[in-house]
Amino acid sequence: MGLVIRTLLALLAAAAAVTGAPMAGAQTWPSKPVRLVLPFPAGGATDTATRVLAEQLSKELGQQFLADNRPGANGAIAAEYVARAAPDGATFFAATNSPMALNPFMLKNLRYDPVKDFVPVARMALVPYVVVVNPEVKAANMKELVALAQAAPGKLSYAAGAATGIVAGEALKRAAGIDLLQVPYKGNPPALTDVVGGRVTLTFTDVVSGRPHITSGKLRPIAVTTRARTPLMPELPTVEEAGYAPYDLAGWGAVFAPAGTPPEIVAKLSDAIRAALARPEMRARFLALGLDPAPSSAAELGTFLRAELMKWEKLVKEAGIQPE
Repeated sequence: MGLVIRTLLALLAAAAAVTGAPMAGAQTWPSKPVRLVLPFPAGGATDTATRVLAEQLSKELGQQFLADNRPGANGAIAAEYVARAAPDGATFFAATNSPMALNPFMLKNLRYDPVKDFVPVARMALVPYVVVVNPEVKAANMKELVALAQAAPGKLSYAAGAATGIVAGEALKRAAGIDLLQVPYKGNPPALTDVVGGRVTLTFTDVVSGRPHITSGKLRPIAVTTRARTPLMPELPTVEEAGYAPYDLAGWGAVFAPAGTPPEIVAKLSDAIRAALARPEMRARFLALGLDPAPSSAAELGTFLRAELMKWEKLVKEAGIQPE
């Protein structure tokens, strides 16, 4: 074999190795345990759902998927950790709307960019909120609640245990043209406690936290905050159905990868997440946790995130919330 032919064959082999490397990496991925980093403590609905998903992904992809809780700073600690992680398919972010869509407008010194530092993988679920009142409040629906507020401007109050609650309350005030007194709390549990105790008129709660109080009759559900009714409480109308639009607020959970993660790995995990959530038993488990399964492709999640950033920026500014 001549020198020219041997050189040509060597170059072709090298080119094939280079062009085939990403695909080969995707074919062997995951070759070691994969971490799904969570932005909040263990025990919540998103945490539990991520662990349920991790269990299914372990079965489907033949490698262990582990939940890794890194709470703090409204999810910013976990987000920054994943943003700085090696983009090798070993670390992903099981994110929520707080670190990815709210923090950019609520924290002054954010050390990550939700768009530039991450690659969308797949959405997992939506987390609808419910407007609830103390049973002593003489309102069975949104129109009756608004009428009460109009009759006594500034007298009805809403408990705000988190930034989402503040935004939801201020958005309702604008949509319905009413004046509600905001009562701040250091967390949703004490906010719910004071509405149950009758010290505050209403609050906005996720279905997981509110359902026990609703079931026991300690709270009365008025409306759901999403644009469409939720399968978690299909009998409950939306705020918009009562004529107060636009009003569409929901939390969500989604998986993101560090920027630079090979697209073949991202695609493989995205397909696996959607396949897992298509299983009837997985959907049932998510619904039981108070989460509305809403899987998406990576491209759809990217579009969704950009829309969420625009929406929450507008809502935070309108609510008058100053970055800290």
